[in-house]
Amino acid sequence: MSQTPAPTKKAKFIAMPDTLVILFGVVFLVYLFSFFVPAGKFDTHKVSYQADGVTKSRTVVIANSYQIQKDSAGNVIYNPPSIFATDGNPGFLNFVYDGITSGDRNGGAVGVMAFILIIGGAFGIIMRTGVIEAGMLKLITRMKHRQILILPVMVLLFSIGGAVFGMGEEAIAFALILAPMMVAMGYDALTGVLVSYLATQVGFATSWMNPFSVAIAQGIANVPVLSGSMFRIGMWAVFTAALMIYSVVYARSIQKNPRKSLSYTSDNHFREQLAEVDAKQHFGVASWLILAVLFLGMIWVVYGVVEKAYYIPEIATQFFTMGLIIGVIAVISKTNPMKLNTIAQAFKTGAGDLLPAALIVGMAHGIILMMGGSDPTSFTMLNTVLHSSANLLSGLNEYVSTIAMFLFQSIFNIFVTSGSGQAALTMPLMAPLSDLVGVGRQIAVLAFQLGDGWTHCIMPTSAALMGTLGVARVEYGVWVKFILKFYLFLMLLSVGFLIFAVMIHYS
Repeated sequence: MSQTPAPTKKAKFIAMPDTLVILFGVVFLVYLFSFFVPAGKFDTHKVSYQADGVTKSRTVVIANSYQIQKDSAGNVIYNPPSIFATDGNPGFLNFVYDGITSGDRNGGAVGVMAFILIIGGAFGIIMRTGVIEAGMLKLITRMKHRQILILPVMVLLFSIGGAVFGMGEEAIAFALILAPMMVAMGYDALTGVLVSYLATQVGFATSWMNPFSVAIAQGIANVPVLSGSMFRIGMWAVFTAALMIYSVVYARSIQKNPRKSLSYTSDNHFREQLAEVDAKQHFGVASWLILAVLFLGMIWVVYGVVEKAYYIPEIATQFFTMGLIIGVIAVISKTNPMKLNTIAQAFKTGAGDLLPAALIVGMAHGIILMMGGSDPTSFTMLNTVLHSSANLLSGLNEYVSTIAMFLFQSIFNIFVTSGSGQAALTMPLMAPLSDLVGVGRQIAVLAFQLGDGWTHCIMPTSAALMGTLGVARVEYGVWVKFILKFYLFLMLLSVGFLIFAVMIHYS
């Protein structure tokens, strides 16, 4: 007697919340914690260290100087933000405005948001010419069966950029080109993010010479600057090779079945653009001139960052200059066809496309303000979290404490996204702590740089990540779902290297 099969239950699809919803949820949790976590502060002093033959200094916290905020009667003070603040202080409902307006032209939310919008506008002009897409199609046609080789080459170049000069925000501009290029090859925009932004973070996290993380952290920890390079170079090679392999394997799977891609729907934007170019775009002398300006402009950006220490204001201006020159060339040559008003409209459209990413950056900074900011000399909840975390690590053995330092640095980086800023806050505490548990200070620096690096691959507080996802038209939730397994692999591989470093007494 046959039995009637039970009805099959349909799998319920749980939609990933929008990035802004996630950020609001984090802000709400921070607000709740503020009722239970008191504010504290540290004293600071300046330390000097040698880097590239030059004596540099950095203001850092004093390890045993933590003070908790108390009233005149000796009672611990809790400072939860107001629901709606009118006195200029952070408030729960004020975090959007406060976050967006925080910082200055050189960084913080204001600087990064301006950077994202200007780059978006500049590339809006460049992409409006249609020359980039036409050039991609020419390259892809000529490469034919060898186009897969582009992926490991891109990973290598961007990883070196992250390792040598701390490349991060610069990947936003490159992703504007690589995302549609990957789609044109039969891959997806996620592949473009992998070989550009993620590659920079692999280089950044495993660098042997990064001036913004390794050099500063070693200087603060009284470790010879840029020492231990051979171990780090080997580590960088392993991580970079892993990303090369992953990128190629993933790209081939998408090429076989494009609908497997989590970004398949959003990639339609690039497919439509490429279809138009394929049908209409003429590739002539003016087009070659536009490509030459773009190529020379990219060289100018790299030169400026490496040799002149250009940062957000200068890089944004460089891309604006490129966009302006290319726009003028397109108008004179009547490419695609363009007029002066077309340049203005293209700039506005390009900037508008990246406005959501810019807003996310601003709101993410609001989280830090809700915790009182990152000033170690002010009474803030963040300083208390830092102090308490350091105390929790003190009673552990060398292996467990090393892994705990790595995890702590990873979590702390959510709130202090600057590598140099995080080094100034955490290394004065982690360095003497490593002495107590019998772990070399070089290992404490290693735990810092790995923890500081990987968080930028997944957390919405990373301006560079959100900017790159914005230009690639990849939703944050889609990215998290896509990268989570590989991110866990990076974390586990990092733990493996840290354990090995303890075993060999890396110093």
